[in-house]
Amino acid sequence: MVISGGDGHSGGDSTDDLAETPPSEIVCVDCGGPAHLLTPPPEDGRWLVGDVVAYRCRDCRDRWDIVLAKGHP
Repeated sequence: MVISGGDGHSGGDSTDDLAETPPSEIVCVDCGGPAHLLTPPPEDGRWLVGDVVAYRCRDCRDRWDIVLAKGHP
Protein backbone atom coordinates (compact mmCIF):
# COMPACT_ATOMS: atom_id res chain seq x y z
CA MET A 1 0.00 0.00 0.00
CA VAL A 2 1.28 3.46 -0.88
CA ILE A 3 0.58 6.20 1.62
CA SER A 4 1.14 9.73 0.40
CA GLY A 5 -0.05 13.30 0.61
CA GLY A 6 -3.58 14.41 -0.23
CA ASP A 7 -3.04 14.30 -4.00
CA GLY A 8 -2.64 10.51 -4.09
CA HIS A 9 0.91 10.65 -5.43
CA SER A 10 3.97 9.24 -3.75
CA GLY A 11 5.94 12.45 -4.34
CA GLY A 12 9.03 13.19 -6.38
CA ASP A 13 9.30 15.10 -9.63
CA SER A 14 11.85 12.90 -11.40
CA THR A 15 10.92 11.33 -14.72
CA ASP A 16 12.08 8.07 -13.09
CA ASP A 17 8.87 8.29 -11.03
CA LEU A 18 6.60 8.38 -14.11
CA ALA A 19 4.49 5.31 -14.80
CA GLU A 20 2.85 4.10 -17.97
CA THR A 21 -0.65 5.49 -18.45
CA PRO A 22 -3.04 2.72 -17.41
CA PRO A 23 -5.26 1.34 -20.17
CA SER A 24 -8.95 2.23 -20.00
CA GLU A 25 -9.82 -1.48 -20.20
CA ILE A 26 -8.10 -4.74 -19.22
CA VAL A 27 -9.14 -8.40 -19.44
CA CYS A 28 -10.54 -9.85 -16.21
CA VAL A 29 -8.33 -12.70 -15.00
CA ASP A 30 -11.29 -14.56 -13.50
CA CYS A 31 -13.84 -14.58 -16.33
CA GLY A 32 -12.16 -13.03 -19.39
CA GLY A 33 -14.65 -10.16 -19.56
CA PRO A 34 -13.74 -6.50 -19.99
CA ALA A 35 -12.72 -4.64 -16.83
CA HIS A 36 -12.96 -0.86 -17.05
CA LEU A 37 -10.80 1.71 -15.27
CA LEU A 38 -12.56 3.29 -12.27
CA THR A 39 -9.77 5.61 -11.12
CA PRO A 40 -9.85 9.12 -12.58
CA PRO A 41 -6.56 10.52 -13.90
CA PRO A 42 -4.50 12.72 -11.57
CA GLU A 43 -5.21 16.45 -11.83
CA ASP A 44 -1.73 17.06 -13.24
CA GLY A 45 -2.18 14.21 -15.74
CA ARG A 46 0.94 12.39 -14.51
CA TRP A 47 0.65 8.81 -13.35
CA LEU A 48 3.47 7.89 -10.96
CA VAL A 49 5.15 4.61 -10.08
CA GLY A 50 3.29 3.21 -7.07
CA ASP A 51 -0.06 4.84 -7.87
CA VAL A 52 -2.91 2.36 -7.42
CA VAL A 53 -5.69 2.17 -10.01
CA ALA A 54 -8.92 0.18 -9.76
CA TYR A 55 -10.79 -1.73 -12.45
CA ARG A 56 -14.26 -3.33 -12.33
CA CYS A 57 -15.22 -6.27 -14.55
CA ARG A 58 -18.43 -5.72 -16.50
CA ASP A 59 -19.35 -9.41 -16.48
CA CYS A 60 -18.45 -10.85 -13.05
CA ARG A 61 -18.20 -7.49 -11.21
CA ASP A 62 -14.82 -8.38 -9.65
CA ARG A 63 -12.61 -5.44 -8.72
CA TRP A 64 -8.93 -5.38 -9.58
CA ASP A 65 -6.47 -3.00 -7.90
CA ILE A 66 -3.25 -2.56 -9.87
CA VAL A 67 -0.04 -0.85 -8.69
CA LEU A 68 1.49 1.09 -11.58
CA ALA A 69 5.05 0.28 -12.60
CA LYS A 70 7.66 2.30 -14.44
CA GLY A 71 6.72 3.13 -18.03
CA HIS A 72 8.72 1.97 -21.02
CA PRO A 73 10.90 4.60 -22.76
